[in-house]
Amino acid sequence: MKLLVRNLSRATTEDELKTLFEGFGSVQSCHLVMDQKSGGSKGFGFVEMPKSGEAKAAMKNLNGKDLAGNQIRVKKAEPAG
Repeated sequence: MKLLVRNLSRATTEDELKTLFEGFGSVQSCHLVMDQKSGGSKGFGFVEMPKSGEAKAAMKNLNGKDLAGNQIRVKKAEPAG
């Protein structure tokens, strides 16, 4: 299941994000969306977790959690298209 994580601090790294979600299960992939001009984070990213039960637990427990001073929002990513 692919999750969209929004309202991230610009200082949050992919490793920090991955570690946070690994508390709920295995993480297949994790990437932050970067601004091409500045090279910095745009404040959101995607985490992919192969087991939907683990992904749902992460979504339920991490949505609204304070991370680096920001209340993050976690929801199921909608398919592009």
